[in-house]
Amino acid sequence: MSLFSPRAATRKKPSTSPLRQRVGAEVAARLDANPAAERAAIQGAQVYYHPDFLDAATCDRLIAMIDAHRRPSTLLSDRNDQGFRTSDSCDMDRWSPDVQPIDEGIAALLGIDPLHGETMQGQRYAPGQQFRAHHDYFHESESYWQRMLQEGGQRTWTAMIYLNDVAEGGATWFPQAGIKVAPRRGMMLAWNNMKPDGSPNELTIHEGMPVVEGVKYIVTKWFREERWIK
Repeated sequence: MSLFSPRAATRKKPSTSPLRQRVGAEVAARLDANPAAERAAIQGAQVYYHPDFLDAATCDRLIAMIDAHRRPSTLLSDRNDQGFRTSDSCDMDRWSPDVQPIDEGIAALLGIDPLHGETMQGQRYAPGQQFRAHHDYFHESESYWQRMLQEGGQRTWTAMIYLNDVAEGGATWFPQAGIKVAPRRGMMLAWNNMKPDGSPNELTIHEGMPVVEGVKYIVTKWFREERWIK
């Protein structure tokens, strides 16, 4: 599943959701109780770090998959904004013996039914490549929204895992939340795209900053409020 441009600003008040409220609270409580997870010291958004979620050998296997199957990244948007997302991506086979344990391990860490998870996506950023500031949640004013409602609805949590260290650049920047995360091999960064009332959280706008030196590899897993796999 590709992402989208943040320029699609919602013109009406975004909907709230008791279901999203519950998912946000339950996942946050689960991560707060996990000694391996650390909550970022920011107000207004639920963001967590989990160092060493994947070991080096597993990271290397995923990097090899991304290199073997990568294609130019795309956007889910009504606007054609050239240069907005310049990385390469690949969709991981969730039933592959090399992928399924990771895929289900992410869901288990968060306490979310794996069937709510989208296909895990790998991304590769060469020097100069970036993903400009965007939200992972869907904008209800965009033409794709009705289709998203049929495919599991709104996105709730995002889990991103860095597969390698990067010599320079490539940080994940949340400009409105005020945090910038440098790539670190094996570390998971997870956040709730919703506010406590279940409406989209604008503070989760984030940017994959340009790589200056080296190549950056990550995998990303998005979860929906309803089942993505029927």
